Amino acid sequence: MDKKNYITVHGYNQLQDELHNLVTKERPVLVQTITWAASNGDRSENADYIYGKRRLREVDKRIRMLTQKIQSAEVVHHILNKGNSKVFFGAEVTILRNTITDVAVRIVGQDEIDPKKNYISWTSPLAKNLLGKVIGDIFKFNTPNGVDEIEVLDVNYN
Repeated sequence: MDKKNYITVHGYNQLQDELHNLVTKERPVLVQTITWAASNGDRSENADYIYGKRRLREVDKRIRMLTQKIQSAEVVHHILNKGNSKVFFGAEVTILRNTITDVAVRIVGQDEIDPKKNYISWTSPLAKNLLGKVIGDIFKFNTPNGVDEIEVLDVNYN
């Protein structure tokens, strides 16, 4: 992982919580179930054993991935920019698209993307165009449907 892994404090805490849950709760239960299933004898037709081992591999893979992400994470405290009208990582930016649609997007880390909440990655084309802009800036943005005109209406760091 040579690329920067910027993440908000909230996103970092979510990764740590998921890792903690997998290591302290889910994995021990799986190991206990697999041990019990293995003690029942024939493993070739033992569904608890077979599916337990499969799920354990998935959990172990997720634990390794989360550990790598946490180790490479660069936590950005976006609240430090509160009151700033310039767009930085962690900002919630209200934009006006083609003088018709206004929408608020939050610029977050790649592990925090959530289309339902309009959380976009700092590496996305829109975020890259927004970073460094200030309230009132207008720029052209290429989309699959053509060129949009984007105006920055508000910047918030809550």
